[in-house]
Amino acid sequence: MHPRSLFFVAACLGFASPAIAGPVTYDVTVNTSSISGAAGSLDFNFNPGPLVTQSASLQIFSFTSDGSLVNCAANIQGFCPTGDVSGQLPGPLTFDNGSGFNDYFDDFTFGTTLSFEVSLYGPALSAPDGVSTSGSTFAFSMFSDVAGTVPTLTTDTTDGFAFTVDVNLDGTTTVNLFSSQTDVVPAAVIATPEPSGLSLLGTGLACMGVLCLWPRVLVRRV
Repeated sequence: MHPRSLFFVAACLGFASPAIAGPVTYDVTVNTSSISGAAGSLDFNFNPGPLVTQSASLQIFSFTSDGSLVNCAANIQGFCPTGDVSGQLPGPLTFDNGSGFNDYFDDFTFGTTLSFEVSLYGPALSAPDGVSTSGSTFAFSMFSDVAGTVPTLTTDTTDGFAFTVDVNLDGTTTVNLFSSQTDVVPAAVIATPEPSGLSLLGTGLACMGVLCLWPRVLVRRV
């Protein structure tokens, strides 16, 4: 192949390499058989750190259990979402870290198991800015009372967390587990090209199309 053609192929391959990004997702399963039938509560929160924190979001979805949720409007505490939170269980919940306290608290009668998925995404994970000085933290707690004052199924007697997920300053995440009844494992995620990656891919395909016509152009010149 002509040296110029080799250079052209290399350039096209460079253009055709899309940037890949996707959410960080965990599958959560809790064995609640030891407190089955207890009238308690669940608490989900996603909050920024005390200093400069880059934007991030989180979604809870695929919530399933043989226990029973209380309708949010009928919650004894008079609230379910607080701060930048939308949705209602068992449907998806969406959290942003735009305010200092973002929480979803609901009364719950425990069954033998519960499970859900946690998906974290946003600039703090996909494009760390290098100047923020605090990350964000998601925390999940279970309580054996509807007031949310008696933590259950956890060794964390201070905050009552079953587990937390920290969003670190470099875009990575760290799981901290405080409950032997709780399993938190990374979910299989199919990465999707970012918009900028799609444009690069389109440019690469165009280049390859021109390359396919290159021999014909050379023949005509000859």
